[in-house]
Amino acid sequence: MKRYCILPLCLLICFFSLSVMSCHGSRGMDAFEMPKVFDTTRNYEITFWAKNDTNKAQTNVYEQAIADFEALYPNIKVNMRLYTDYGRIYNDVITNIATHTTPNICITYPDHIATYLTGNNVIVPLDTLMHDENYGLGGTNVLFDSPSAEEIVPQFLSEGVIGGVQYALPYMRSTEACYINKTYVEKLGYTLPQTLTWDFVWEVSAAAAKQDDDGTYLVNGQKVMIPFIYKSTDNMMIQMLKQQNAGYSTEDGQILLFNDMTKSLLYQIAEYTQKGAFSTFKISSYPANFLNAGQCIFAVDSTAGATWMGTDAPLSDISEENLVRFETVVMPIPQFDPDNPRMISQGPSMCIFNKEDPQEVMASWLFMQYLLTDDVQIGYAQTEGYVPVTTKAQNTEAYQNYLSQAGIDNSLHYAIKIEASKLLLEHTDSTFVTPVFNGSTSLRDAAGQLIESVTKSVRRKETVDDDYMEKLFDDTVSLYRLDNQNASVTDTGKTDLGPLPPTAVILLVSLGITWLLIFAYLAVQKLKKSKN
Repeated sequence: MKRYCILPLCLLICFFSLSVMSCHGSRGMDAFEMPKVFDTTRNYEITFWAKNDTNKAQTNVYEQAIADFEALYPNIKVNMRLYTDYGRIYNDVITNIATHTTPNICITYPDHIATYLTGNNVIVPLDTLMHDENYGLGGTNVLFDSPSAEEIVPQFLSEGVIGGVQYALPYMRSTEACYINKTYVEKLGYTLPQTLTWDFVWEVSAAAAKQDDDGTYLVNGQKVMIPFIYKSTDNMMIQMLKQQNAGYSTEDGQILLFNDMTKSLLYQIAEYTQKGAFSTFKISSYPANFLNAGQCIFAVDSTAGATWMGTDAPLSDISEENLVRFETVVMPIPQFDPDNPRMISQGPSMCIFNKEDPQEVMASWLFMQYLLTDDVQIGYAQTEGYVPVTTKAQNTEAYQNYLSQAGIDNSLHYAIKIEASKLLLEHTDSTFVTPVFNGSTSLRDAAGQLIESVTKSVRRKETVDDDYMEKLFDDTVSLYRLDNQNASVTDTGKTDLGPLPPTAVILLVSLGITWLLIFAYLAVQKLKKSKN
């Protein structure tokens, strides 16, 4: 190494060190200050990260929205990057925060946003933007018919509030639904109640698990039958606890999940798993595949998954020869108290990442607003069992006509998809959201893991007793680091990011080693010089 290379190298290392440390340091970026006027004389290029897997219709909605927006604002170019799931978006954002290479806008979940909030102005607070007379929701200087803040469904809008600050706007909303093989329910001698209850589902599922001497299930004449399959076990546990008015977490991040009611629910799940009545998506596979093959009676999945459910489902994943014809009914998830139904509100939200140029943030804000316009909202809602997040879009003649034409075809107007949408529209007041804080994602994962672990243990013929439960609770707390939960929401709504991402840790360790090598080199050079 040449002696003259040392100083530039040291400066370079200092630069990288400061860059990484600033991501978790006290200062970070300056807080966003809204410009008085959006400068339309300049050109902007913004990035938009969105989620899509196999539904090309959703991609088409995004692409059309971008084209229409760019026609209104020729000086704003929108680059879209599609991901197959929200977890990948979350991981990439966390990594890119450390290098200041976040997108401008991304589709995400409030739980994830709570982790993005590092206390150094990474996420733009939306309150000022939303209510600005000129460029806010419904603003006079916005070049399209933007909805007002009052036209966003209040229950959906409140999901983006973290620590008293609006950090996200809803994009689409769904809930969970139970897709039922009514034909088999009646074949077993039962009649569907007006409100589905857990007792009813467990009883029918146990009856459907009966086999003859050669192992053939009596209800379907097949060798395979999983009467009750739940897609999202984290939602399952969260909703069961909510329906029982039992603890899950507090608004400030106190964890209440590991309680006696949770244990009681796990014992019930273990009981019916042992009877062959219950399984999960992670253990068995997609509920829709079993339902459509006549191998499941109660399949719980998102209303957004309705296009996969039922005999005539347009996105059914099984072959024609394995398809079994039956009458499909869509109902709210099972309840403990039919007179007070409770179901989770879920679905993608949108957030804006702060940038050094406030005008670039303004360009992002305008595109985010455009995604709330009627054509985008209705177009995307028609692709699956989502509902628009604005009353403005919900009440349009176009959307109401769409809902009224359920069943006229098995594509755009697929009956089960529209019935799933109606389910949420009719039960919006019964929906709830879980508290959002730094660590709420881990807590959600832990809630689902409890059910997954118990179900697997029963299938492995392990003993599920009080000792098992105590160990399960301890192991889950340790696995998801819930014993070191340090979520804290400040008065301004910002939260600490917590541990550095692994890439940042590796970089910092590498920098430390590099410094040691530099100092060692300098020491050797000094020693040689003194000898000479």
